[in-house]
Amino acid sequence: MSVTDVTTAEFATSVLQRSHQVPVVVDFWAEWCGPCKVLGPVLERLAAEANGSWELAKVDVDQNQQLAMQFGVQGIPTVIAFKDGEAVNRFTGALPEAQVREFVNGVVPSDLDIAAERAHIALEEGDEALAEQTWRAVLERDPAHEIAGTGLAALLLERGLSSEAIEVLERLAPTEGVRQLMAASRLTGGGDLAALERDAADGTPGSLLAFGKGLAAAGAYERGFDTLLEVVSMREPELSDQARLVMLDLFELLGPDHPLTAAYRRRLASALF
Repeated sequence: MSVTDVTTAEFATSVLQRSHQVPVVVDFWAEWCGPCKVLGPVLERLAAEANGSWELAKVDVDQNQQLAMQFGVQGIPTVIAFKDGEAVNRFTGALPEAQVREFVNGVVPSDLDIAAERAHIALEEGDEALAEQTWRAVLERDPAHEIAGTGLAALLLERGLSSEAIEVLERLAPTEGVRQLMAASRLTGGGDLAALERDAADGTPGSLLAFGKGLAAAGAYERGFDTLLEVVSMREPELSDQARLVMLDLFELLGPDHPLTAAYRRRLASALF
C-alpha cells in the first residue's frame, strides 16, 4: 500500500527500514487539526499517483507524542521525508499542492538515479561493461550526476586510469565521497617504489616529493607523511607547496577521524607557520 498509519512501535520497521528500499514521506497530523485535513488528502492523492515510487506514512501525534518529540515536531501538519534511514527534508503547514509535489519530487529517485543504481547492481553481478556503459550514458545526459560519476570514477581508478577519473570527478559537486575519490585519483601511480627510494637518497626536494607520493600511493601513509613533511620544511616554494597539497589529499583520503590525520595536520601547521 502507498499509504499506511504508523505508530511509534512500527516506525523503525515501516519508515526507517523501509526507506532503504523506497522513500517514505511521514505526515505528522492530528484529528483536531484543520490544516491537516487540507494537506492530508493532497499527500494521499500524490502517493496514489506515484505507483509505489514513494510511500506515505501517517502518524497521529496525539497517539504518538514521543515520536513527534523525537523528530522535533513543534507544529502540525509537519511532513518529513526519509531516505536510507535518515530524515532528508521537511516542511510544516498546509502548502499548496504544487509545492507539495515539488517537495516529493525532490526525494523520489529520477530515471537517471534508477539507471545509475542499476549499474551498481550490474557491477556487483560481474557485468563491468554494462555498468560502465550505463554510467557513461547517464553522464551524457547529466555530467554532474553524482551516483554515475563516482561509480565510473571508481571503476576507472581501479584500472589505473587516474587522469580519466579526475576528468569525471571535476564535473561533480564536491561532496565528501567525491573529494575522497579525487584525492585517491591524484595519489595513484606513484611508480616503482624501490627506484623512487634510491633516487630520494640524494635528498633533493624533487626526489623526496616523488618518493613521498609513491609511499602514499602504496599505502605507507605514515612514512609518506614524514617524507612529504620534510619537503614542506625545505621551503622550496613550488615543491614544498606540492608536498603540502599531497598531504591535504592524504588527509581527505584518510578522513578527519583517522589518527594520522589529526597528528600530521598539527605537524603540517607547525612546519608552515
